[in-house]
Amino acid sequence: MKRIFERIKNLKKKKTKIRILEYILLSIILIFAFLVRLYKINNPIADWHSWRQADTASVSRTFVEKGINLLYPRYHDVSSIQTGIFNPEGYRFVEFPVFNAVHAFLAKSFPELSLEVWGRLTSIFSALASTVFIFLIGKKLMGKRVALLAASFFAFIPYNIYFTRVILPEPMATTFALASLWLFVEFLDREKLGYLSLSGLVFGLSMLIKPFTFFYILPFIYLAHKKYGLETIYKTPKLLIRLLVFVNLAFAPFIIWRAWINQFPQGIPFFTWAFNGDGIRFRPSFWRWIFGERLGHLILGGWGLIVFAFGLLGKAKGTRFSQIFLLGMFLYVVIFATASVRHDYYQIFVIPAVSFTMALGTINIWNSLQFNRWAARLLLIFSLVVMFFTSTLQVKEFYKVNKPEIMEAGRAVDRLTPKDAWVVAPYNGDTAFLYQTKRWGWPAIDDSIDNIVEKGADYYVSVTLADPDTKMVRERFEVVEETPSYAIFDLNKKR
Repeated sequence: MKRIFERIKNLKKKKTKIRILEYILLSIILIFAFLVRLYKINNPIADWHSWRQADTASVSRTFVEKGINLLYPRYHDVSSIQTGIFNPEGYRFVEFPVFNAVHAFLAKSFPELSLEVWGRLTSIFSALASTVFIFLIGKKLMGKRVALLAASFFAFIPYNIYFTRVILPEPMATTFALASLWLFVEFLDREKLGYLSLSGLVFGLSMLIKPFTFFYILPFIYLAHKKYGLETIYKTPKLLIRLLVFVNLAFAPFIIWRAWINQFPQGIPFFTWAFNGDGIRFRPSFWRWIFGERLGHLILGGWGLIVFAFGLLGKAKGTRFSQIFLLGMFLYVVIFATASVRHDYYQIFVIPAVSFTMALGTINIWNSLQFNRWAARLLLIFSLVVMFFTSTLQVKEFYKVNKPEIMEAGRAVDRLTPKDAWVVAPYNGDTAFLYQTKRWGWPAIDDSIDNIVEKGADYYVSVTLADPDTKMVRERFEVVEETPSYAIFDLNKKR
């Protein structure tokens, strides 16, 4: 009997040591995940997808300047470009501004760092939390080795490094969706209503931030069906009511938010184009861009597809969950076909499913008995090395600031014009230039210059001095300041 107790005691000690080791490894992953995302964290908002980042940061800046108001998010673009309606209040009704509220709170609380740095840090903190939830979900459904590998892929895929340090709400939406999934897994394991209710609330929050997380619902459905079966759910009123409560908590906030923002059409950008506005869905170019360029080349660096395929087709624990998760992501890119092809940041939501599949593929190849073991392992290592190298070569271009003149011109506008002046800062509709001026106004000429002046424009700033619009403005209005890089004109003073 004494020996039995000693063995039990030793087993407990061994399990404790293994658990401690797991979390040490996870902590190392998180530390390095944080460090790699600090690369060029001080970049101005003029790198890849600066237009979308500027829109997001602009809402946060308005919260800092005018106070946080979740029901009335506003930004610096008053033009009709994004909505077709003049928007003098600068309403920005896209996502429920949770990201912006957190961003603004941090920037106001710790002004030692700039608004831009805090925006990136908000996304980085979200990414680190997502890494933890991927580990916790993976550990429950696939085992600790797959969990650590999945967390590692999520943390270090070069595409994901860049797109989880941008000033966008997508990383935070992903975090809440993964947190909800983990809470749902805990509910299925413990069957405590608190986990289910919290899961529904958190999922609802993720959809408020970005409704695209709706497609994460497929793993929930799969796990519930696997645990209970459709017939059991239907014949067990208590369980059915609980799941219906989850559905209400998950979807009611989004419905209420949409009903609210419909009162402000001038603040709702055009969105129907995102579905299939150019008819690209299922055309050859759709498959090329989504599966060839984005998943195959940009995210997996070509050679990563080998590991991905082994993860997709294997029989390891948790493979079906990963497959269902990927199915949800496939439906997402199919339904939002045009947006997914045009903008590579739309693939941010796909990375957790890809990470689980890559982790399974790594384990499947490493433990394969169907091939020469050492040849298979060498192929695995070679594939991953080439994948990370190739992907890094592409992603490093995203960090480049392509038009430094807009920062120089923006500083000049901030120096020379009143704080309440409205500015026309044409940059092909890209709000990054307008953002640099720290003024409200127009990112392009959406009407005649006289009508724009009548609506309240005070200054015109340009970094394209040979542009026909700039020449027209120069002929009609007085120059405030002009250099080889930019020109500023006073729209209230005609020549």
